Amino acid sequence: MSMGSSFRVRLEDGPDSAAPGSADAPARSFRERRRNRHGRGLRGDLIPPHLAGARTRAERFDEWVLESAQRLERLWGEQIQSYQFLVEEIPPDLEELARSGGPIPLGAGTPAGPNRPPVITIYRHAVETAAHGLVPVSELLHDVIVEQLAGLMGMDPETIDPAYGRYRPL
Repeated sequence: MSMGSSFRVRLEDGPDSAAPGSADAPARSFRERRRNRHGRGLRGDLIPPHLAGARTRAERFDEWVLESAQRLERLWGEQIQSYQFLVEEIPPDLEELARSGGPIPLGAGTPAGPNRPPVITIYRHAVETAAHGLVPVSELLHDVIVEQLAGLMGMDPETIDPAYGRYRPL
């Protein structure tokens, strides 16, 4: 596809990986090459992977989307399984929307097409910004998904999920 240069990362020691400066020196393993700054030991994870703080905001957001989809699947069963959920960072044409002063969309629903399932797209940064700490991001996210699903199914959001909108500020 692209005729540009390719980038390769090699983490194993091979016959062509010699230590810099001498041709006869044995090659150091990846672990030995890691930085040991000021004799404080090898750098590692700051937070163990099993703790919640080890996940990034994007990973937590993806997990909330999955939880919301599972919550809707418990309510609607088989009807929801054909829908595809997509997370994007920002809406397309965000600069034009901001310039015109229009509302920033939190999500979008694309109806099914030939050989294509219906898609619900959620814009992560827009949802996180709209929450402002007033509403739990996970609940606002669920409301956005319910709104998009209701639009695609031609129903009211309250019909899709009776708990819709309970966390919205007045």
